[in-house]
Amino acid sequence: MKNKYIIISKISLLLVFLVIFAGSTVRMTGSGMGCPDWPKCFGYYIPPIDETKLIWKPNSHYNKNIMILYEGAFYNAKVEFISKERFEKNNWVKYTKHDYTDFNVVHTWFEYINRLLGVLAGFSVLLMFIFSFFLQNKKKVFVPLSSIILISIGLQAWLGKLVVDSNLAPYKISTHLIMAIIIVLLMVYNIKKTDEIKN
Repeated sequence: MKNKYIIISKISLLLVFLVIFAGSTVRMTGSGMGCPDWPKCFGYYIPPIDETKLIWKPNSHYNKNIMILYEGAFYNAKVEFISKERFEKNNWVKYTKHDYTDFNVVHTWFEYINRLLGVLAGFSVLLMFIFSFFLQNKKKVFVPLSSIILISIGLQAWLGKLVVDSNLAPYKISTHLIMAIIIVLLMVYNIKKTDEIKN
């Protein structure tokens, strides 16, 4: 079980590094608002690949919270419905968290991949947390340590949401980065502690 725990811990650390790399790519390319909402992207689990999917269309099916671009503003569908020949504002709520109204497929997919890697890292850390219980009898540090890492990953996801909602406020981006560094340090320490386990 020790070897399995080490493997999943290293995979988790690798995924966290990939998230950090993807996040830095998002920052360098100015893709931070590639998905203006959170946790979905324009209201979709898999974001659009061209702007035409976001343009309002008559006689079209819209799910609740799907985002459209209409007259230079984003709107979310209030409920699931089929649009009529004319745009009816009572079916939509204007997206007012920020005034971002652009669609750039490259930015959208950079941001989406960043989030996707974050989800994978989260599941990997959750698995690491579960595996830690099998090492309790050998060293008690792994359950509390992996618990702290799991909570930190959840906090990091919430900080990512705040970054998007704030329209990329610099101090929130910095907090997001500092949290990523703390997670890496915790994970490295976790892997280092596995060396102390006797087979």
